[in-house]
Amino acid sequence: MSFDDVRFPASVSHGTSGGPERRTDVVITASGGEERNSRWADSRRRYNAGFGVRSLDDIHAVIAFFEARRGRLRGFRWKDHMDYKSCAPSLAVTPLDQVLGAGNGSALGFQLVKHYGTGAGAYRRAITKPVTGSVRVAVGGTEVTAFTLDPGTGLVSLAAPPPAGALVTAGFQFDVPVRFDTDVLRINLTQIAAGDIPDIPIVEIRA
Repeated sequence: MSFDDVRFPASVSHGTSGGPERRTDVVITASGGEERNSRWADSRRRYNAGFGVRSLDDIHAVIAFFEARRGRLRGFRWKDHMDYKSCAPSLAVTPLDQVLGAGNGSALGFQLVKHYGTGAGAYRRAITKPVTGSVRVAVGGTEVTAFTLDPGTGLVSLAAPPPAGALVTAGFQFDVPVRFDTDVLRINLTQIAAGDIPDIPIVEIRA
């Protein structure tokens, strides 16, 4: 998978629309009841960068970025300003924000994850594009600094294995791996002046 470790212009993405998408089949039975089945285990984010375009300079930045990515060919990082932290956007990241797992006395590697909801129904989302320098880790409630991070996968590798049963937690900022969902940009300056929004679809890349 071709991926450039660069972020889409944050000044444009700040004003975009979008969010998670899921695929659910709903079948209406003969009696009028419903049967529902989820086709995807994981959600997929979609955005429209056109809503963030406010000026000619914004258009210039988007076109340059689009050309450098060769349209849909190459992926890139995207800051989802509605969901880019291990905690709520208004809070400060702490090393206790998210539970990554528990030690078994030998394991060193733990994948960054973010949980949505609580209990058995919570959704566990793998975070694969953390922001370098933002990750904080704790073992058994005590922050540790002896770890390495793979910024391309979100895998945290501790210098020493946590004791069996010790919770490994982390806090972080993160980006979403995405690509353009079009090979054509159609932007009309007259429409921009009139307040119309160009269509610049962005879609999450899932492993």
